[in-house]
Amino acid sequence: MHRRHQHPRFTRRCRRWQKSVHRHPDEPLDHALGRSRGGFGSKLHLVTDGRGLPLVAEITAGQVAESTQVDWLMDGIAIPQRLGPPRRRPKRLAGDKAFSVRSVRDWLRAHGIRPVIPHKINEHAYHDGRTRFDKDAYKRRAVVEQCVGWLKECRRVGTRFEKLNINFHAMVNLAIIERYLRILFSDRA
Repeated sequence: MHRRHQHPRFTRRCRRWQKSVHRHPDEPLDHALGRSRGGFGSKLHLVTDGRGLPLVAEITAGQVAESTQVDWLMDGIAIPQRLGPPRRRPKRLAGDKAFSVRSVRDWLRAHGIRPVIPHKINEHAYHDGRTRFDKDAYKRRAVVEQCVGWLKECRRVGTRFEKLNINFHAMVNLAIIERYLRILFSDRA
């Protein structure tokens, strides 16, 4: 047996992977790639306003739960106002059943945000007749799904070509900028 085969964990490929981490200290070690139900990939966490304009985007590994990113995403919001500083908190937050976690509901309540999140079947509030759920506000959550669909029409976002998370996040930001420009100049065609 050759000496180079005795320790297979120290390969050239391993050193190349570490080089990208040293060059980009903000890069996560897993490059925001991981396994989920859909296979090996990334998750795009997105917050939009009521018209479907993206406000904040974050990319994590495929196995990361959506409910763990709520506080970080909500801290990145800046809703422009006509007068005064931008508003940092929305009035309501709509999400699917994955966000129906006590920690998310407590965080939203502490910050004065009304949750529009359906309860899971195994939760006590689902069977409680006193808990009200705003179905009309929840139907407007479709603008988020439409925005994600529009972003995935951009080829570099739909199929992730970049290895590094910071490069992929830059492509997502470019797609968001393109979306803003199309909306801004849509009446001047």
